[in-house]
Amino acid sequence: MSRSALTRRLFLISLLAVACAALAPANAAEFKSERITVSTEGKGNDVILIPGLGSSPRVWRELVRAVPGYRYHLVQVSGFAGHARGQNAEGTVAAPVAEEIARYIAAQGLDRPAIIGHSMGGTIGLMLASRHPNALSRLMVVDMLPFLGAMFGPPGTTTASVKPTADAFIAKLRTADPVARQARSAATIDSMVDNVAMRPGALDDSLKSDPDVVARAFHELIVTDLRPELAKIAVPTTVLYVMAKTPGVTEAAIDSAYTAAYAPLKAATLKRIPSSAHFIMWDQSEQFQSEVRQFLGK
Repeated sequence: MSRSALTRRLFLISLLAVACAALAPANAAEFKSERITVSTEGKGNDVILIPGLGSSPRVWRELVRAVPGYRYHLVQVSGFAGHARGQNAEGTVAAPVAEEIARYIAAQGLDRPAIIGHSMGGTIGLMLASRHPNALSRLMVVDMLPFLGAMFGPPGTTTASVKPTADAFIAKLRTADPVARQARSAATIDSMVDNVAMRPGALDDSLKSDPDVVARAFHELIVTDLRPELAKIAVPTTVLYVMAKTPGVTEAAIDSAYTAAYAPLKAATLKRIPSSAHFIMWDQSEQFQSEVRQFLGK
């Protein structure tokens, strides 16, 4: 082989390596954390995607493919979906993760990215928007109330009044044997995911999540009331929610509950997604992707 031919071959091999590296998900450069890991995909304006309790970035896979033109930052919470617990091995989870994402935004030099959070990820997004208002440009909350505890008690429920319920939940989760945990997880996923094809992945993430991290995070969500902080949020906020699978609850009641809960957030747009369970991105994928396109295009 001539020297020129060898040079051309080495050049082509180098180009191929660069192309493969560009196509593969990359870990965010120069950011070390014991609470989260972040991978990036795509190019364009920055969008941070935060999954919910016991979930992984797999919940965003279809969205990332269907809505190109952005650089997606996919957050994995330590202790969920088979990842080591790290600093989430004790104490609260959502609030310190929110602070860690704020640190990530600053460390990476991101210019006010958009944030989309599902369930607990929505709670984290609300914490970021109220406590670090200059860190993001807009927020989408996917099926999450600012005070989850309101769902576990009568009208007028407070953090203090719902704490015994949260304490009972965490005790039950911590003492469940593996067989009971698997059965409970399967039943929970079946109720939260209508798209049967997506249930195995969600269940896999759930069963691989550390039970104690999940229990403490769930307890934190029940007793955390962010309603007093909503007035601090100035960025445009979209809230997507679904019809609860609770006998006797009407669409009007759900609409009223969300409207009242988010009333202090003047920049909020609320929209109920019909025919969907908790994982809207899977149950109504096309509509969800359309809503995200509209949200990011504002």
